[in-house]
Amino acid sequence: MSEGKEWRFPVSAQPQPEDFPFNLDSLLAGVVSVRAEVPEDAFTAAMLGTERVGNGVVISDQGLIVTIGYLVTEAEGVWLTTNDGRVAQAHVVGYDQVTGLGLVQALARLSAPAMPLGSTHEVEAGASVIVASQGGRAHALRAELIAKREFAGYWEYLLDEALFTAPAHPNWGGTACIGTDGRLLGIGSLLIQHGSGEKQAAEGNMIVPIDLLPPILNDLQRFGQVQRPPRPWLGLFTADGPDHVFVVGLAKGGPAELAGLEVGDVVTEVAGQEVEDLAELWRRVWSLGAAGVAVPLTIMRAESQLRLTVQSADRNRFLRHAPLH
Repeated sequence: MSEGKEWRFPVSAQPQPEDFPFNLDSLLAGVVSVRAEVPEDAFTAAMLGTERVGNGVVISDQGLIVTIGYLVTEAEGVWLTTNDGRVAQAHVVGYDQVTGLGLVQALARLSAPAMPLGSTHEVEAGASVIVASQGGRAHALRAELIAKREFAGYWEYLLDEALFTAPAHPNWGGTACIGTDGRLLGIGSLLIQHGSGEKQAAEGNMIVPIDLLPPILNDLQRFGQVQRPPRPWLGLFTADGPDHVFVVGLAKGGPAELAGLEVGDVVTEVAGQEVEDLAELWRRVWSLGAAGVAVPLTIMRAESQLRLTVQSADRNRFLRHAPLH
């Protein structure tokens, strides 16, 4: 959904100030819009676009903002807009591939308060939350935490425990998931479908828990990335099938393409160990060592079984990095 004031949730779906022990309007002012400009020749431009719009949450009085990392990956220009219409330029501080979180720093004083960080450890499924994009109450949604569970992404991404909320917020990228105590619980990442049993699938949001930020915050601020050995990256886009994992795309010039994998291949084993779903695939690949390790794959192509070895790489080496400020 586009940024701006032309849309709003019905009042019945919005959080109401009298329901919370804090100043709701003041708290929501800490959610800002994030607009990122990415060069056309950037590695992620073809998939994520060159103009990306979402949200971020102010987490310090100095204008540090946490957002979802795909909004600002390879960005050369970042602009922030507050609820009172103030626009400020920002620069990318860092992006962590493992958690998916990103940081940007406002280059001018914002009229937006910092939101305190919470924790999801004691928040259970069924809890009430607020999911909010920039725009105040009109763009804030009363929602429910419907699940806390593993999430595996097709782009070589895995969270041991992600948050899932419903109903869905339509402007989900970088939204704030806020607890009833007024603390930030997570950052919106995706629109997803969920369902259980015979219930019809419904839309919701996948939220990255904010608990993942404090352990990496210092590294992101100092170095722009977390100081850990990079995971092996294959440049593989995959989807779960009934029993195995299907290749649905390949990063151009990435290790998997260079090794000869093709769209439609079915990945059945990693280093001789069977894989049945995305989470198992990524865990087996990452268990082999750091980026650069050789990754033996067994695949089915049509009626033939093939064994290919992918020379993994560090994904960050394919990305542009923001100029230092």
